[in-house]
Amino acid sequence: MENSEIIIKTLRENGALKSGEIAEKTGIEKSEVDKVIKKLKSGGKVFSPKRCFYDVK
Repeated sequence: MENSEIIIKTLRENGALKSGEIAEKTGIEKSEVDKVIKKLKSGGKVFSPKRCFYDVK
């Protein structure tokens, strides 16, 4: 499973999370989470309901 799929699955299961919380729950480095979140946001799969939090659309 790719990191983007793992992150989307984690957000679906937990709701809106900060990137540090996503890293903690998935075991993926925070810097990698930030990079993947940026790609997912530009692709329209993830949005930010409030500052520093991310959730799936």
